Amino acid sequence: MKFFVPASISAMLAVAGLAAATAAPAAGADASLLTDAQKLFRPLPASPSGANEQAELGRRLFFENRVSADGNVSCSHCHLPELQGADGLPKSFGVFGKINPRNAPTIFNAALQFKAHWRGDRETIEEQAEKSPTGAVSFGNPDFAAVIAKLRSIPGYPGLFAKAFPGEADPVTQKNWGRAIGAFERTLPRPTRFDAFLKGDEKALSPAEQAGLRKFIAVGCAGCHDGVGLGGASFAKFGVVSDYWKETGVAEPDKGRADVTKNDADLYVFKVPSLRNVAKTAPYFHDGSVAELPRAVRVMGKTQLGVDLADKDVESIVAFLGALTQPVPADYSAPAPFPDAAAHK
Repeated sequence: MKFFVPASISAMLAVAGLAAATAAPAAGADASLLTDAQKLFRPLPASPSGANEQAELGRRLFFENRVSADGNVSCSHCHLPELQGADGLPKSFGVFGKINPRNAPTIFNAALQFKAHWRGDRETIEEQAEKSPTGAVSFGNPDFAAVIAKLRSIPGYPGLFAKAFPGEADPVTQKNWGRAIGAFERTLPRPTRFDAFLKGDEKALSPAEQAGLRKFIAVGCAGCHDGVGLGGASFAKFGVVSDYWKETGVAEPDKGRADVTKNDADLYVFKVPSLRNVAKTAPYFHDGSVAELPRAVRVMGKTQLGVDLADKDVESIVAFLGALTQPVPADYSAPAPFPDAAAHK
């Protein structure tokens, strides 16, 4: 028995078939990429608002240079907005031009990480902020009493500390310095196009970036660079397969956490860096020894995974990493100068 379909219905079916074909993934498309990525990474959670007394005080303190020993250094000294919260130097310089022992990573995603500093010798960003003013290279103050004296001598700060920490008899303290700066730093992470992709917008990444993400996963990069920060959540030896300094050309390798823990098992172990903003925060690694991202990708493939990446694979991974750049927060700049002292009475 034969069935005859009216011409009008045939036309409708043809249109429906065309639409289905159009909706189907293009030849070579990676239909499982989003699902696989969602198993390894997490989108950025909403950052706290900066519209509160502690974060507003923290912003002011972050850009305040008058409390350093030479009057020139602030937290922002090593974390510039035009360089995505880093400073573009292999190793930063601090008070009186002294050179820091390690590279300054971007501050934009510090709040996402499980410890502070390359060697993890600070438990939180608040502790890191508390101790910076008395660091010999960073701010150079002999003790925190000198910092407090400077803060109290600047019109406005006593009142702002009192507003940020109400009910405290003496709120201008080292602990509150750290709490305020930490509150500001926690407002800094911003979602990227990769976050939009993880939330289901597959068009947020270009075909080249999607291919790079697949290569990033397939090569094994996501074994350490995973989660919300694409890193920043663990320690790892730099040089699992081969000595890192032979690949980077460093004459005197940094011993990493071993200098902190005095444990040989921690030799050449560092915090796995977050890859958020990595395309904008050269030079790379704890010592700033590699100036360009493609070479850094090659070094990681060689030292950590034992892989000699082909040019096309490096180019592909670098394309993906470009999707991890966040916009600079609108309030990431020094606030307006204090009004005169009378305004705070």
